[in-house]
Amino acid sequence: MKLRVWPGWRFWRGWSIGRRMTFITMLPVTFLFTAFVWYSYYSHRAQVAEELAERGRTLARALAETSEYNVISGNLSDLRLTINGLVQSDSSIYRIEVVGTDGIQAVRVDSESAIDAQSHHYEAPIKKQVVWINLFTDNGTPHVSASSDLRPPTLTTEIVGWVRVTMSPSNMMAKQTRRFRFEVGMAALALVVSGVLAWVLARSLTVPLREAIGALSRIRNGDFRVHLPVTTGGEVGELQASIGEMSLALDESKRDLENKVAERTRDLLASRNEALRADADKRKLIQKVNSIIEDERKSIAVEIHDELNASLIAARLEAQSIGALAAKAPPSTEVEEIGRKSQAITKLALDLYANGRRLVRRLRPEVLDMLGLHGAVEEMVRHYDGSSGCSFDFHGEGDFSGLSNELAISAYRIVQEALSNVMKHAQATSAQVRLVLDEGAQTLRIVVADDGNGFDPASASEGIGIIGMRERVYAVHGVMDVRSSPGGGTVVAITLPLQAPAAVSSIPSI
Repeated sequence: MKLRVWPGWRFWRGWSIGRRMTFITMLPVTFLFTAFVWYSYYSHRAQVAEELAERGRTLARALAETSEYNVISGNLSDLRLTINGLVQSDSSIYRIEVVGTDGIQAVRVDSESAIDAQSHHYEAPIKKQVVWINLFTDNGTPHVSASSDLRPPTLTTEIVGWVRVTMSPSNMMAKQTRRFRFEVGMAALALVVSGVLAWVLARSLTVPLREAIGALSRIRNGDFRVHLPVTTGGEVGELQASIGEMSLALDESKRDLENKVAERTRDLLASRNEALRADADKRKLIQKVNSIIEDERKSIAVEIHDELNASLIAARLEAQSIGALAAKAPPSTEVEEIGRKSQAITKLALDLYANGRRLVRRLRPEVLDMLGLHGAVEEMVRHYDGSSGCSFDFHGEGDFSGLSNELAISAYRIVQEALSNVMKHAQATSAQVRLVLDEGAQTLRIVVADDGNGFDPASASEGIGIIGMRERVYAVHGVMDVRSSPGGGTVVAITLPLQAPAAVSSIPSI
């Protein structure tokens, strides 16, 4: 079952502590004030009603008892004077009427000072009492009083009229209204005093709390040297003392932590400088190794081209000469065997020569010296495109003739390694190679993209091929970015500076 939240709870949660305390303090006081005003109002009205009713009934009975003779005798002028004097002496009387038994009004006196009248009146009957006294006994003899045979006189009651008294509540209500206003004023004064006291009490709590919150805000912003005096007692005073102690403890902890951080920073700075020096030495070493490897490859390629291939050509010529001599000799089994051997040697020499040429191209592509980087990469892409099931496309922009030999070799090896990775791992159906030489930015941009399997760079570790490419890029102070996703192919973007940056004389500090 889902509980419904009181709608005012949202406003209550947004109130400050001072506002809540004022509300909690003033709520019962306001309730008492309202109850008192309501009780006073209705009690005054009830008092007026009760007093008017009592006086009306009393006046009606008194006039009914005193006006018997005047009504019976018909002396209504004296009765009118009596009633008139009574009405003038009492402002709460609105009207007095004397009505006969036949409903005819005999006397009516209205008050000149009364403003309004009650909706009902008070009546009392005017009774005529006749006393019958029998002076004779039952046998006709005169009655003689005796203690044993006393009889009460015979009484006969007769109603000869009615006295109606109508009361006016205006004067009594005016007096009660003045009393009510005075009581309400005193209660309102008490309510105002209670509100002021509630505000003072709330402020006596909220001011220390606001100071404590301000101190906590400064501590949160890093200012731990906070002086918060204890200005009150109870829980708030304990809070102020705790914040002061906490600020001192945090300040000491901050100093200790700063000392440890400074010490650790010095250690990290030393380790970083050492790592930077080691990394710089590694880059130089890799660059030197690559240079030595390229020189050694070039030397081996020259030796293979100049010596091994020349020897293979000489061996092929000698084998062909032997075959020609065998063809001129008289036919015999030995001569035929010599001819077949000479042909086999010739074919073997040609195969070795072709292998030597391929090995020379791998060690030191001649096309790089002949056609430059653009032609060498285009020839490499054409070779891969014709020897695999993947379609390769090449696009080049710029003048590559001014590239240094070291940068051209590095770019060629990087493209060669990237295409080798496409052939080995990507299982792609198409790949693109893009070379852009931007003379304005003095950069050479290389982009190799394929539509193969791809991989997740965040979870997959880099292979040897990517690591080798990255080291070659870093060796010439370039930048390499590999973007890939499972099933979304791979894009390798490389930017190489045309001019190597000047050597940094000192290690940058943190």
